Amino acid sequence: MTRRQSFYDVFMQRGIARREFIKFCALTAAALGLGPDGAASVAHAIQTKPRIPVIWLHGLECTCCTESFLRSGHPLASDVIMSMISLDYDDTIMAAAGEQAEEILKELVRDYRGAYLLAVEGNIPLANDGMSCIVGGRSFKKKFEEVARHAKAIIAWGSCASSGCVQAAKPNPTKATPVHKLVDRVPVINVPGCPPIAEVMTGVISYLLLYDRLPELDRQLRPKLFYSQRVHDKCYRRTHFDAGQFVESWDDDGARQGWCLYKMGCRGPTTYNACGGYRVE
Repeated sequence: MTRRQSFYDVFMQRGIARREFIKFCALTAAALGLGPDGAASVAHAIQTKPRIPVIWLHGLECTCCTESFLRSGHPLASDVIMSMISLDYDDTIMAAAGEQAEEILKELVRDYRGAYLLAVEGNIPLANDGMSCIVGGRSFKKKFEEVARHAKAIIAWGSCASSGCVQAAKPNPTKATPVHKLVDRVPVINVPGCPPIAEVMTGVISYLLLYDRLPELDRQLRPKLFYSQRVHDKCYRRTHFDAGQFVESWDDDGARQGWCLYKMGCRGPTTYNACGGYRVE
């Protein structure tokens, strides 16, 4: 196995100034909620740890997870891809294609066995030996099994990979199956959402790279770092809930003024997610 560059090596090669490097560390630490000493910890990790090879596979899905990831602001997806990880295979955004791309995948599994991170977007159809999803001339089922077997850890992006989502709804003719049900010897992190919040996606990757361990997970294999609080607790409409100001119909004055949506079916008080912390205007 050849020596892989550190995050910092790549930053320097890109001509990034020290001031910008520190700013990047501070933003990353803030996204992870690391506290006042977080930036220093992030800077130390970036200067000492090598970039981790990442394989990103796509099964039955709509690519909305990738679209979300590419729109991350803290940190920027470009910084994660170009500096923090070595995204060596992603059949959606990689330049290589066809036989060249499949050969790259074989080399990665061979050269970095047990050392690469596997990201999976979409679920795996099992019916008819996986013939409902064909990638590179073979079933995604077989491709997933080969790559997952030797991964260091697996991230299941989105509701499709985490729980099956629409494809797994009854009668589920393709037998679409979420990632964690097909893996027993490799740790799995579920990052649900359709799509997941961009900063949650980059935050999970940042945590894995900086600490070289999995974040603490809940019973659904979700990182507590982002899924331990109710949406209700951080919702920007919470003050209206406390004041008893509720939207009664979608076209009333309360709706126009941004009042609480609890009476309209909002599940914020019982849903654990990071949505309330990342408001999008």
